Amino acid sequence: MKKKIIYMLPIVFFGCSATVDPQISMKPPAYVEELAPKQSNNIESAPGSLFGKGDNPLFSDKKAMNVNDLVTVVIQESTTQSTQANKSTSRTNTANLGGGTLTGGTGIVGNAINKVNAYSNIGFQTNSTANYQGTGSQSRNESFNTTISTRVIKILSNGNYFIEGSRELLINGEKQIIQLSGVIRPYDIGQDNTIDSRYIADAKILYKTEGEVDRSTRKPWGSKVIEAIWPF
Repeated sequence: MKKKIIYMLPIVFFGCSATVDPQISMKPPAYVEELAPKQSNNIESAPGSLFGKGDNPLFSDKKAMNVNDLVTVVIQESTTQSTQANKSTSRTNTANLGGGTLTGGTGIVGNAINKVNAYSNIGFQTNSTANYQGTGSQSRNESFNTTISTRVIKILSNGNYFIEGSRELLINGEKQIIQLSGVIRPYDIGQDNTIDSRYIADAKILYKTEGEVDRSTRKPWGSKVIEAIWPF
């Protein structure tokens, strides 16, 4: 029986751990998978025209139009959060309890009743007061600015594009990873083939670093386990 308890302890420790590193899934939204891609008839309206969509047309739109075309995304994300909370409670409780008395009788009987009352009417009184007051405030400002080139993965039947891109940088042993995916409208793409991140629907933006600096700023797994199971 003792062996089973010992074997179960690691499972309990890891099962109770609530400090899980945040994760983000770059999987496309369900509707992107469900919608059929836009079908192209591959018919050129004016073969040989200067405005055609050949391999190297003299006059053409430089914006992304087909699958695997590149779109440059300008990421300018900023968040501002301010929270303030106040809470105050008060409670007072008073209780009186007597043992009860006997009445009636004179003379010897009355004296006997008075003696009984002296022992039986033992009073019990309680007073309790509870006060609580709490105040909390939080302020947070974050900004993230960068540029990343993405690729048109799928053209949906309504003409929107599902884009996805990633970039990895290795600088002095520190690896920086940026990933982005989402759905955009071709009308929001600028003439220079760029689009702001605010126009991306279902946007998923991931930025993380790997290396010595990242490892030195992480809590050891033992501390995370203790913080997760420590009740105080």
